[in-house]
Amino acid sequence: MSLQQVGAIGVLAEAAPGERRVALDPDGVTRLVRAGLTIMVESGAGAQAWFTDDAYREAGATVTARDQVIAEAGVLLLVSRPDADLLGALRTGQCIIGLLAPLTNPDLVNELVKRGVTAISLDGLPRTISRAQGMDALSSQANVAGYRAVLVAANHFPRFFPLLITAAGTSKPANVMVLGAGVAGLQAIGTARRLGALVTGYDVRPAAGDEVRSLGAKFLELSTAITAAGEGGYARELTADERQAQQAELSSYIAKQDVVITTAQVPGRKPPLLVTEEALAGMKAGSVVVDMGASELGGNVAGSIAGQTVRTPNGVTIVGASNLPSDMPSSASQTYARNISALLTYLLDEQGALKLDTSDEITRGVLITESGRIVHPATAAAMGVQQ
Repeated sequence: MSLQQVGAIGVLAEAAPGERRVALDPDGVTRLVRAGLTIMVESGAGAQAWFTDDAYREAGATVTARDQVIAEAGVLLLVSRPDADLLGALRTGQCIIGLLAPLTNPDLVNELVKRGVTAISLDGLPRTISRAQGMDALSSQANVAGYRAVLVAANHFPRFFPLLITAAGTSKPANVMVLGAGVAGLQAIGTARRLGALVTGYDVRPAAGDEVRSLGAKFLELSTAITAAGEGGYARELTADERQAQQAELSSYIAKQDVVITTAQVPGRKPPLLVTEEALAGMKAGSVVVDMGASELGGNVAGSIAGQTVRTPNGVTIVGASNLPSDMPSSASQTYARNISALLTYLLDEQGALKLDTSDEITRGVLITESGRIVHPATAAAMGVQQ
């Protein structure tokens, strides 16, 4: 176990293109100030999420220039991984906390090790521990993303979602299928139902069926049923034969849908392909597919491109929805701030020092680098580093 004095906690504006969230909202500042911490916020850090500098000042933060925050704060709170400029400014012993995605960013991890920076990543949090639920940023952001995905689909869909009976005639409800019934998928199912669509959910974990039905949706049970419950609250990755059997049967159901929303991700790996070219070719013109699995590693939908909207030759719109929480920056930032505040206060001792005890399951899950070495087992294994 090690102790690190933190001094001030710094909040920076996100540098990633299109990222509108901020790591700490004014309410989060208030909570941490009440806990005895000193908070520094870069001027304009919350502007894209509609949090003003004055709101941060009223909450008890010092609002100042970016360079000063980086120079004086012992801990920097981020949403996504640091860019090259910030990496170059970090000093030995400084700590960064955010959604750093270390499994897919070995160059970042190597640079943090080289600079002697302590890195804590919320995406490594053990999600099955009850006391960690308030820190679970992946779930909170997935919840926002699931809601937003349905609104994006509705915006692209050329018809109404609900059944409408008017003097001008009747509009039948849209058929919506959600592939994946984790946090994002269940929120998407609930939102689509509230908009009046006929919703079907599917997941490779049979236990998800009860949750899907509890939201008033149908649960698709394939004849080629596959049990794929994995560890840590995720579905496991399917074998090649399992994927082929699943895709063949899914395609026949996908062709009947007006809207398909995919949510399947495997941490640190290429997302599984759920909607093939053949499935897309069977869909009607005007149909919409929102790929929430779209990333730099690929997506759940053939032809999807992260951050872009494309249209197939037969008129199906594919949305590569790679960062939906950023489209709802106020709500996403508020929930993320609660997560990162909860984790930070959990890791601090009574004297305000970071208590990094790797015998603790939560700490072991989130601590990536410390004292010039990789301490996170999964990251070390992914990078071929012997611990």
